[in-house]
Amino acid sequence: MQVEHHELHQEFPEMVDAIAALKAGNAHFARLHASYQRLTGKVEDLEEHDMPVSDFTLEDMKKQRLKLKDELYHLLLAYRAGQQAALGT
Repeated sequence: MQVEHHELHQEFPEMVDAIAALKAGNAHFARLHASYQRLTGKVEDLEEHDMPVSDFTLEDMKKQRLKLKDELYHLLLAYRAGQQAALGT
């Protein structure tokens, strides 16, 4: 089965610098990112190895991952807005 990878830097390639900065300097972002990575790894592992799991369980995991991704994205947007404000643009 072809497994689609959902690494955060692949989801938001224009935010790679912000991801790195927030992982290093923001504990909340770092925790959310770690949770996102763990959950993504679990989902991809289940899909890649075609492991028996209910559709409900897999969909619930994907919904949790999407919620984390949304939270991370909003933190990235706030970081970017702060950067632009600091530069006066």
